[in-house]
Amino acid sequence: MDLSRYSRQMLFEPIGDDGQRQLSHTTALVVGAGALGTVICNQLVRAGIGKLRLIDRDYVEMSNLQRQMLFDEEDVKHFLPKAIAAKNKLEKMNSQVTIEAIVGNVSVENIDHLIKDTDVVLDGTDNFSTRYLLNDACFKYQIPYSYGGVVSSRGMTAFFIPGKTPCLRCITKEGEGSGQTCDTVGVISPAVDMVSSFQVTETLKYLTGNQHALRHTLKTFDVWHNRHYDMKLAESDPNCPVCRQNSFPALQKSAENEETVLCGRDTVQIHRKSDINLEEWENKLAKIANIKRTPFLLKASIREGTHFVMFKDGRVLVQGTEDPVEARTLYDRYIGS
Repeated sequence: MDLSRYSRQMLFEPIGDDGQRQLSHTTALVVGAGALGTVICNQLVRAGIGKLRLIDRDYVEMSNLQRQMLFDEEDVKHFLPKAIAAKNKLEKMNSQVTIEAIVGNVSVENIDHLIKDTDVVLDGTDNFSTRYLLNDACFKYQIPYSYGGVVSSRGMTAFFIPGKTPCLRCITKEGEGSGQTCDTVGVISPAVDMVSSFQVTETLKYLTGNQHALRHTLKTFDVWHNRHYDMKLAESDPNCPVCRQNSFPALQKSAENEETVLCGRDTVQIHRKSDINLEEWENKLAKIANIKRTPFLLKASIREGTHFVMFKDGRVLVQGTEDPVEARTLYDRYIGS
């Protein structure tokens, strides 16, 4: 492997030749190819990680371009899934890195497969239900978890190591979130870049054998109002189901609802089918909807303000409502069981 492209990084004494070679033999799972995820992927691939596995369920829209650095207007024009658009860009940056892009939703059913053979998991998500799933899976399989969250001008990040630090559940209890999202109160790109950079920095320390330099704090900041705070990661919560009881509640399969409201997106995701034939559904819906089909998805505009976005893996986004009942009604009317 030609390491000359990393010469400036290797001149940084804590990494050096040995650290760079270690990095080139590691695999990272990045969950989410939105604001955080695109910055994370960009930095890891340029730094020379060995393999990057990336999963995202969404496609590129114009409002993403303000902060999601791997996308451009051509991606919007072609309705490219974020995972595919990101892979296209990343492979042009560094052909030495193996990029595995998955268009899909992270779930109890596939998390074991996604996390298999990875050295670290990085959080590029926008909701705590998925974060708890990642947290529980990482602690079950003893894999470090690089957590990050951002909204408005505020960011939060920590690097959790099973057996050495508490987990996400110890410091953020379920249901305690503010309810604010980037789609409701906005977000500025510098805050995104800062959170992602902290996530990647701790990851690089770990993967290059510099664990002694890890921060071991929950870092929070508001870049607009010039506030920064580090809270030392204390002992695990004695009542934590993950750290102390090894029960991993997010990994327990249950009869979950088929509908998922994508907060602030005016969208409900419905996942009833195991797969969807896009060509077949283009023919079915062509008489009643304006259709746009790509190799990855089908977008059907049923009426003004109401759209279906259908994916090969069986997911359907019902756009134009956040009411699961209304979304289910539209789904049943036009798509059925």
